[in-house]
Amino acid sequence: MAEPTKRSSGRPRHVPQRTCVACRQTEAKVALVRLVRTTEGVFADPTGKQPGRGAYLHAQRSCWERGIRHSLASALRTSLSEADAQRLTAFFEALPQE
Repeated sequence: MAEPTKRSSGRPRHVPQRTCVACRQTEAKVALVRLVRTTEGVFADPTGKQPGRGAYLHAQRSCWERGIRHSLASALRTSLSEADAQRLTAFFEALPQE
């Protein structure tokens, strides 16, 4: 006797959407880089699971430059220190080119 197989419901799977704080475009959550505010400062969160207030940016130079200069601090409800800006810039420089 054949084993019963799991049926698909025909409904598309839910894909979480997030907005880039620099360019305001909405994308799938996995297409953006999460940044998180912690008690030690602002860090990139590649796993997307660290606790703390988060914000998202595209992995594009224009979004990172605009985000670090303007919109990221207000989205995270904090002010970016020089160390935070350097850490985030170093993380962005290590990302693969598109």
